[in-house]
Amino acid sequence: MNEGMNSAGGRRAPTKVDPRDRAQLALSPVDTRRVLALFAPHKLPVALVVGIIVISSVVALAQPFLVKAVIDDALPHSNIRLLLLAVGGMLAVTIVTALLGVVQTWISTTVGQRVMHRLRSDVFAHLQKQSMSFFTRTRGGEVQSRIIQDIGGMQSVVTSTATSIASNLTTAVGTAIAMVALSWRLSLLSLLVMPPAIWLTRRVALIRQEITAQLQKRLADMHVQVDEGLSVSGVLLTKTLGAGRQASERFAATSGELVDLELRSQLAGRWRMATMSIVFATIPALLYLAAGFPATSGGMTIGTLVAFTALQAGLFRPLMGLLNVGVQWISSMALFSRIFGYLDLVTDVPAPASPAEVDLTAVRGEVRFDDVTFTYAADAPPAVAHVSLVVPAGSSLALVGDTGSGKSTLASLVARLRDPLDGAVSIDGVPLPAMREEDLAAIVGVVTQETYLVHDTIRANLLLAKADATEAELWAALGAAQVADLVGRLPDGLDTVVGSRGHRFSGGEKQRLAIARTILRDPKVLILDEATSALDNRTERAVQQAIDNLSEGRTTITIAHRLSTIRDADQIAVLHRGRVAEIGTHDQLRARGERYAALLAASEHAAYEVAA
Repeated sequence: MNEGMNSAGGRRAPTKVDPRDRAQLALSPVDTRRVLALFAPHKLPVALVVGIIVISSVVALAQPFLVKAVIDDALPHSNIRLLLLAVGGMLAVTIVTALLGVVQTWISTTVGQRVMHRLRSDVFAHLQKQSMSFFTRTRGGEVQSRIIQDIGGMQSVVTSTATSIASNLTTAVGTAIAMVALSWRLSLLSLLVMPPAIWLTRRVALIRQEITAQLQKRLADMHVQVDEGLSVSGVLLTKTLGAGRQASERFAATSGELVDLELRSQLAGRWRMATMSIVFATIPALLYLAAGFPATSGGMTIGTLVAFTALQAGLFRPLMGLLNVGVQWISSMALFSRIFGYLDLVTDVPAPASPAEVDLTAVRGEVRFDDVTFTYAADAPPAVAHVSLVVPAGSSLALVGDTGSGKSTLASLVARLRDPLDGAVSIDGVPLPAMREEDLAAIVGVVTQETYLVHDTIRANLLLAKADATEAELWAALGAAQVADLVGRLPDGLDTVVGSRGHRFSGGEKQRLAIARTILRDPKVLILDEATSALDNRTERAVQQAIDNLSEGRTTITIAHRLSTIRDADQIAVLHRGRVAEIGTHDQLRARGERYAALLAASEHAAYEVAA
């Protein structure tokens, strides 16, 4: 007999409820009506699936009775007509149940996939609306796991859990009725031997479940090791640290543990499986024995005995399936709980209920901060406190200050990556929360120190900014970003694949490609978040020229790491502990001799030491 009771009907043995599933449901209960609402648009297909299951189960019960007719009547009496009808009926039952099974699988899988598609799309779209705070506190792997694995696992609600209830219940009841109709005496005997068989199956399943949990954990460890050790960044790290051998040994150790666990999994409960084999061999033997004694046979025919034995063997599968329903349901509800948890997240940068109508062609680009305060946590000091600034359209503002003074936080409010706790940020007098996300993205462009390029061609990365850009526009943007010559020298030109996170190019090259992408979008307001701080002097000059081209005619807010790059700014705001400590031009602040002058002196001293 195969593991998992395949010979008894192909169903997996019942398992116990995972404590983590119970904990998830206790933390975030799921209303069954909400789950059923997902299938409301598919009422007819679901009803059809249930009907097919019932019909298929009932039709399949005809098979033992046809066998009885062949053995008891057709063969002994050489009744060819009955024999042909019975054999034809057997073939018809097989064909009908097979066809119904195909139709059932097609319909149930279609419904399941459509529900999953809706959930995947809804979760992805909802998470896109979350602020940066959500993504900074949430592991990327957790988001991927919920969207891909959890939603994928919920298909079992349709293709396994829901259908197994109808199928197994119908089959079990129908089989039991048919057995009693054939022989109530043998039915009583079956009731005696079925419980120990079910108990033994459950014991084996519990043993294997524990080992399987360890096996899955080690497989997850191996997945992490492959992902981290063989990614571009991972390989670079191991090569530069000389840790290749250590990584290989760690991977080999994990692989070795998998071998041991797999062996234990295959051998787990072997003696119990042997006992079960004996039990299942004993059942038909006892039935034959009972049929041989006049007191228990009741004049039973050979055909009745064969038919009853077939029915009894088929009863185990639906009973085990029904025992599994509770566990499967709890597991499925735990998955729904995790997904609904994401769908129920309240975004702290909500879309406007009545968005303002913004004429993008008439935007001037005046940025205003009115008494803005923002904090990352309720019990944390404000990252930005009571900041009021005005950046006239077409002018430039530089934000300087020590690390943690609130420069990046203030700039992120302009792109509405976050919303202020108090106060307001507006462009041309329109508060940012009143703007559509698409309008704000068209108005505000951002170039950061950490350039992100998707693993695709240069062309595809540029078209993210303007999907309908022409070839001439692409090359013009590359030229303005001081990177057209580089792309032109590549064998594949615009169709060159940039590699994972753009690793095929240097930091300065990636930065200029990102600037070209922003130029294509042609924003009226530009945020430069320390865009050149990680570059060497020569590369910085090339990137700075690209930034100057990009900044021309736009309202520019620059977060400055090197103060030499913002001397010509129309305004320089010095931040200290989230507040504006000073504001003015370079000459005014230098002459004042306060905080900006001290920062400038420290910057010039550091530059002198580097040059020396």
